[in-house]
Amino acid sequence: MSHSPTAASPLADWLSYLETLHPKSIAMGLDRVALVASRMHIALSCPVITVTGTNGKGSICAYLDTILRAAGYRAGLYTSPHLLRYNERVRIDGVEAGDAALSAAFAAVDAVRDGVALTYFEFGTLAALSMFARAKLDVIVLEVGLGGRLDAVNIVDADIAVISGIAIDHVDYLGGTRESIGFEKAGIMRAGRPAVCADPDPPQSLLAHAAAIGAALVRIGADYGYLVERGERNQWQFWMRNEDRGGEIVKRHGLPIPALRGAIQLRNAATALAVIELLSQRLPVAMGAVREGLVNVDLPARFQVVPGRPAIVLDVAHNPEAAANLAGNLGDMGFFPETYAVFSMLADKDIAGVAAALRQRITCWLVAPSAGPRGASSAHLCDALIEAGVDESTIVACDDVADALSVALGRAGEADRIAVFGSFVTVAAALRALEQMRRSGA
Repeated sequence: MSHSPTAASPLADWLSYLETLHPKSIAMGLDRVALVASRMHIALSCPVITVTGTNGKGSICAYLDTILRAAGYRAGLYTSPHLLRYNERVRIDGVEAGDAALSAAFAAVDAVRDGVALTYFEFGTLAALSMFARAKLDVIVLEVGLGGRLDAVNIVDADIAVISGIAIDHVDYLGGTRESIGFEKAGIMRAGRPAVCADPDPPQSLLAHAAAIGAALVRIGADYGYLVERGERNQWQFWMRNEDRGGEIVKRHGLPIPALRGAIQLRNAATALAVIELLSQRLPVAMGAVREGLVNVDLPARFQVVPGRPAIVLDVAHNPEAAANLAGNLGDMGFFPETYAVFSMLADKDIAGVAAALRQRITCWLVAPSAGPRGASSAHLCDALIEAGVDESTIVACDDVADALSVALGRAGEADRIAVFGSFVTVAAALRALEQMRRSGA
């Protein structure tokens, strides 16, 4: 696009324009985005919660948003990436931002940018923050895009920082060890303010940084946690040490199992409740709102089971830790004679590691190339599967995700299962294909 769109331009024009502004899709650093933010005079006058982590941060954000809104607070939620529509990234009081509002926000960023080259994510972050600043919110939840220390979201001084967990991912940007990754994620902490860590074994780099800056670190297992209540399959208990009361343990009994599926979700939900407790002086939340939020939370593509037969599971698992969680959840579903994988990943991910984590749960791999410059070819994917120990006779190369899903549905019996995973792009393509099948009556 040779010139800037206007505030009245279609959202699609803006999204195309954003892709032309920086030579790299990812460029770490805060200088550019902070400069433009200062020109925009963005002022956030309510508590801000910033959430990072290798896996689980999207779920924690969803719990916080849903519980706080159930308590009657007007919440802003910024997440990424999106599945089907960019609008999913910006929600105000539970409602996705409209095209016109996003276009106007993008125009406000562009009006003061004055040639500063922003990435797609940086531009979108500034637009979201400007929308939140005008929306008269009670609380804002921000999900980090990549890492933490140098992520655009980190221009905001969070009142509470949350780190969901630390595993190996994005090694080209964050380093190849948990120590290096932990340091990057610890960068969202602020001196003298609470930081909640849901990793049961945090890297020393994270602990050292918290101590060095004087962040009030709250750790799962030591300062808060959860228990499944004895004899109650559908209830659990949250506990937390209250330092304002001399270390007294606060307990919340009889909590409903979260609507989000998977064993890891109790850890994510407990972490959200730890944040709620830390905010209780500024934003009190009744237990009724907590229960309502837990049963009504919704987050597509996190162990999402599509109704009908054969069973279809959608999960954005794109690194070995997330794949291991998916493998455990598949195992907990019960017996299925065959499990067909609709599988596609980005080339810069640990494809073999993901395949190794799920190898024992999959009987047939339907492999599809991933679109875009970072996408992996079918040949690359097949080679990685074989490297991971997958039997070559169980691998079928398909034209694309829609083709792979069609093949899976053609082969699977009613008692079988189809698991779609590997990236947001993979699951989004499957969702579009399912919708097309529904419309055509297939």
